[in-house]
Amino acid sequence: MLVDQNILTKKRSKSKSKKMYIETYGCQMNFSDSEIVASILSEENYISTKIIEEADIILVNTCSIREKAEETVRKRLNFYNSVKKRNKNIMVGVMGCMAERLKTKLLEEEKLVDIVVGPDAYRDLPKLIKKVEDGRKAINVILSKEETYGNVSPVRFLSNGVTAFVSITRGCDNMCSFCVVPFTRGRERSRNPNSIVVECKELIKNSFKEVTLLGQNVDSYLWYGGGLKKDYDKANDNEKANSINFAKLLTIVAEECPELRIRFSTSNPQDMTEEVIKTMKSYSNICNYIHLPVQSGSNKILKLMNRGYTREDYINLIDTIKKHIPDCGLSMDMISGFCNETDFDHAMTLSLMDYVKYDYGYMFKYSDRPNTYAHRKLEDNVSDEIKSTRLSEIISKQRQHSLENNKKKIGSKFEVLIEGISKKSEYDFFGRNMQNNVIIFPKQKAKIGDIVTVEVESCTSATLIGKIT
Repeated sequence: MLVDQNILTKKRSKSKSKKMYIETYGCQMNFSDSEIVASILSEENYISTKIIEEADIILVNTCSIREKAEETVRKRLNFYNSVKKRNKNIMVGVMGCMAERLKTKLLEEEKLVDIVVGPDAYRDLPKLIKKVEDGRKAINVILSKEETYGNVSPVRFLSNGVTAFVSITRGCDNMCSFCVVPFTRGRERSRNPNSIVVECKELIKNSFKEVTLLGQNVDSYLWYGGGLKKDYDKANDNEKANSINFAKLLTIVAEECPELRIRFSTSNPQDMTEEVIKTMKSYSNICNYIHLPVQSGSNKILKLMNRGYTREDYINLIDTIKKHIPDCGLSMDMISGFCNETDFDHAMTLSLMDYVKYDYGYMFKYSDRPNTYAHRKLEDNVSDEIKSTRLSEIISKQRQHSLENNKKKIGSKFEVLIEGISKKSEYDFFGRNMQNNVIIFPKQKAKIGDIVTVEVESCTSATLIGKIT
């Protein structure tokens, strides 16, 4: 029986809307997931609010990559408790990696929490909410082998209206010894490329100018009709012949969506191929920027981390990138004070930084995470004082390299996508060039979403400063 869609719309509009407040921590994937959750709940007549006190449900999307991230969430839950004391009808839910890691323990430790839901169970949220409305706590943290949310159109409530994220893979198979991601997000599975293109075209329709293709490890993207990456060997000959790897996906998106600037994150050195680098070079709408986490410059530490590559492998990959794309922007992740790290290992990290000269980086002290191989088999035997000293040296060196790189850009002109108003002055815009440098410049007659040519006149270690030409 056919149902008149207008009748359904009228019925929904007559029912009272509820409000959701979603707070997000951690990686870009979490921000993308929050927009998926907003879409799922919008189908249940929820609308987003930025005022926490007026929410019917508070959802915090969590990160477990470091202990500090979980401590931040605990503090926020204490704040939610004060909100809930004023309005006992507010539901509080914990989503994401922390929910997956702690499971029922969260309900025991955080008495105000009503819902615990893992990254692969967001479609179940309406049922979990109904369960809480019936007076019961609710939890679903079962990892899926198929879920990609490929047919969910995200509600872009976290977006600036210019740039957006599109998830292409979920999970990770690499099993780095320090990382909880395989335990909180499950095995690698890739999303149907057709659904990725459809979502990117929807962004164009809604006037977005840039997309970042997301995954825990985008270079391992592999579509052969569905299923886990680890099961690819079981695929039939036809499926293998028509399979699509990350380089082919980049080609498809670049050709189908020429209006969009394309970025991607995150890459894993052991999986990035020269084919991907050549594809980047071949398309003017693929940005010349790669985030390439290294974590350490020491072969001993890389082996203990189970990173799957050596220092020499990494340097060869950097050389290949610079050969094909000399002006490619490069950034990294670096961990100081991993298990058994010596002064020599730390010196090897600093020397690798001197070789690559990254544009910027994300640098952290090692944080022992429960259930990882490092937690179970290795001793966290570097003192916090030494970790902090080494981290300070890494940060100092990176600032030096960032400033050196930025100074070389003074006098150059770049095409810049305007993303918003500068935090330091309402008279200035900020945007990014193809190499991912942040550039600040006077507004003149431009507007957010425009691509303008900016000449760099000065810089700091973090920012280029210029004017529209």
